[in-house]
Amino acid sequence: MITGELKSKVDKLWTTFWNNGISNPLSVIEQISYLLFIKRLDDLELAKEKGALRLRRQVKDPMFSAEQQHLRWSQFKNQDAETMLAIVRDEAFPFIKTMGKAIEGSTYTKHMKDAVFLIASPALLAAVIDQIEQIPMEDRDTQGDLYEYMLSKLSTAGTNGQFRTPRHIIKMMVELMAPGARDVICDPACGTAGFLVAAAEYVRGLKTEDGGDVLNAPGNREHFNHEMFHGFDFDATMLRIGSMNLMLHGIEQPIIEARDSLAEDHAGVKDCFTMILANPPFKGSLEQSTIAKDLTQVIKTTKTELLFIPLFLRLLKTGGKGAVIVPDGVLFGSSKAHQEIREVLVENHKLDGVISMPSGVFKPYAGVSTAILMFTKVGVKAKGTDFVWFYDMTADGLSLDDKRQPVAANDIPDIVTQWQQRDPQQESDRTAKAFFVPREEIAANAYDLSINRYKEIEYEEVQYEPPLVILKTLRSLEDEIRQDLDALEEMLR
Repeated sequence: MITGELKSKVDKLWTTFWNNGISNPLSVIEQISYLLFIKRLDDLELAKEKGALRLRRQVKDPMFSAEQQHLRWSQFKNQDAETMLAIVRDEAFPFIKTMGKAIEGSTYTKHMKDAVFLIASPALLAAVIDQIEQIPMEDRDTQGDLYEYMLSKLSTAGTNGQFRTPRHIIKMMVELMAPGARDVICDPACGTAGFLVAAAEYVRGLKTEDGGDVLNAPGNREHFNHEMFHGFDFDATMLRIGSMNLMLHGIEQPIIEARDSLAEDHAGVKDCFTMILANPPFKGSLEQSTIAKDLTQVIKTTKTELLFIPLFLRLLKTGGKGAVIVPDGVLFGSSKAHQEIREVLVENHKLDGVISMPSGVFKPYAGVSTAILMFTKVGVKAKGTDFVWFYDMTADGLSLDDKRQPVAANDIPDIVTQWQQRDPQQESDRTAKAFFVPREEIAANAYDLSINRYKEIEYEEVQYEPPLVILKTLRSLEDEIRQDLDALEEMLR
């Protein structure tokens, strides 16, 4: 957990950039990311050198050659400002753009091709490096928290319907999906790769029956580092930030690709993944001619919030699971397209659950009401949905205003517990926060998935006094008022 002191150091670092003319939040994060990455490479090299020294061996596959030692953070940080800028700008930064053998074949190298180092002032670079030195980066969890805190400063988010997903909501969705060591996970609108990072942290915490780390089992770590994590985005800056975010969290070769997921360039990418985790941008309607034909064959619409659902199903393997955030309108929209896509989820696949979230979850970026859909892709001849699990989430541990301060009320632990223990065969109480609804009832309601359609509100019976008793009480009050008025009149005489 990032502390107030560490937040203060990151805020100071941010202000240093701002005061020196680099004020675009994405640009600031990019420049800090480049420097963090350079430092991370040196930290990894130092760890390998210490290990080799203990074993009295040579370092295997060193990242830096003998001629490149001056590019290491631990070397150039002690130079004067002018020399430091020349090394970082002209040598270290170009080095991380290509990385040579260190990450050969990684999509990271492609995204770094157009990266630009914006720090032109020796004084600014010296100040930034000095401040980064004061931030503890040895622990991967702390490093990840710091990076997520920087990403939270994207308060200008919201362009084209993009909103940063709160980290605790991401963590909850990952816990609900419970990824395993051999899953292949994709976020088709990955942005800063928050879902993939959270999934990686979850898998790292998995244990075997004898208490060992799951990743130590044969082949698991190789799969984790090279095949498990996939992300698509069409924003070059997000591709770079997402790649670096994953690599700074210890994933050696994440597969982050430049794709407009709803356009034709995703063709051929289908039946590839065992899990989808996503909060795609919902930006209204697209031009009909730009939408992938295989998506419009499933549903004739130009609305992005509806088109993403057939995309998720197309990307998943049979048996694959998804947890995705959608705007509330998807649940109850009355248009033909809205009803058809809900019918596809319920009848052709397994809609496992719907979590209704309060509108304040995305504040201060937006006050939109949203929900989480959890589903499983099934085969052509397989049976669809039997029951849908609903949960009425009213609190997420933070105030639902723009300040988003911690509060005691928090449904998230209960959501995870009830999801893990759910049993549709048990009698369902529709006055409770969680309950089941059979497919037939949902179909009879035009596949409406809004929780208010099915939740029963329990009204408390209020007992009133008999009318004669109320009248007697009123007369008694009138007498008291009259006596007070008489006393007041007497005082004024």
